[in-house]
Amino acid sequence: MLMSVDTDLLRVLADPLRLQIVTLLARETLCTTHLVEETGARQTNLSNHLKVLRDAGVVDTEPCGRFTYYRLKPDVIAALAGRFAELAETAHATAATDRKRACP
Repeated sequence: MLMSVDTDLLRVLADPLRLQIVTLLARETLCTTHLVEETGARQTNLSNHLKVLRDAGVVDTEPCGRFTYYRLKPDVIAALAGRFAELAETAHATAATDRKRACP
């Protein structure tokens, strides 16, 4: 059965700064200070985007003294990628059979 793509998660990841954060966190666990340095975003703006990513279940946090580290949850990204892979497989199968609905 074909699974639907999570449109809320797509909206979360569609923001350029959040996508940049996710890309950075895919490479390593970073604290807010590192993310400010890497993205050039203001602390408050970055914190708001990190909250959106946390609320969407895309990142985990790890307190470390006065800093908070952020880690990407790869299973969330993998599940989304899997849904797109299913869509691609369905499209390939449809293209191979030239399946189309007749017009009334």
